[in-house]
Amino acid sequence: MDSRVLRTRRDVLTAAMDELVEGGWDAVTHARVAGRAGYAKATLYAHWPDRLALVRDAFDQVGRMPHHEPTGDLRADLVGELVSFRTAMTEHRLDRALAVLAERAGPVPELVEVRRRFVEDGERPMRLLLAPVLSGARLEAATAMLCGAVVHATLLHGAPPTDEEVEAAVDLVLVGVTGA
Repeated sequence: MDSRVLRTRRDVLTAAMDELVEGGWDAVTHARVAGRAGYAKATLYAHWPDRLALVRDAFDQVGRMPHHEPTGDLRADLVGELVSFRTAMTEHRLDRALAVLAERAGPVPELVEVRRRFVEDGERPMRLLLAPVLSGARLEAATAMLCGAVVHATLLHGAPPTDEEVEAAVDLVLVGVTGA
């Protein structure tokens, strides 16, 4: 893809996510996003015919944030992935984006698929790390517990988990894996 097109996509999708995070679903209009990104509304309509397409692609862009690079050490990799997730929640305002997505997925049924895909893509690295040692309901529970440690602390307590809390969450799950 042409570098200008890539830059335009990045600018517009970042502006769309900023509008979503700051003003909620109703703030994401082609006019507001175009103004914020510095492009004409016609440019946005040419690539994103409706708000849902714009929001879907904005979440896809957010979903491409860097993850921890696995080393083969399960504990270190789980901690690293949770730290990457915590960073995304705080530095990239993923906490606000997830809150808006959770809130609007009910009243806006089209967002249910966006939420499903976004969560699935976000949990994939954790599942891949755990899959060699867990399966079925145990894999689901461990994924939920580990990802939930970051989501719960950040969204419900207003502060991301500390390094010590991340490590404790991983250690608790690993005790369940090893039985020790």
